Amino acid sequence: MKMVSALLLLSTLLGTPAVPSRRPSCYKRALKDHDCHNIPEGMENLRQIDDGLQDHFWEGKGCEVICYCNLNELLCCPKDIFFGSKISFVIPCNSQ
Repeated sequence: MKMVSALLLLSTLLGTPAVPSRRPSCYKRALKDHDCHNIPEGMENLRQIDDGLQDHFWEGKGCEVICYCNLNELLCCPKDIFFGSKISFVIPCNSQ
């Protein structure tokens, strides 16, 4: 019990959380020999969001993860992280 109390006190003093964050994070995916205008066939789980948002794609069947294509890589993030919670709900979702 003393050990647990000491660890909690130490983590509070150091400013680091005692439990790792469960918040989903962003990640990158390389397109290898392709670019944003010719995304390979193996990435059919990407759907363009809207003609007005060039190089932005929904990933997967739902509308929770957005990918932005930059040169030859995709940066994918949960929509609330990517656009912010005040904007993400107005982005059109084409889940078909």
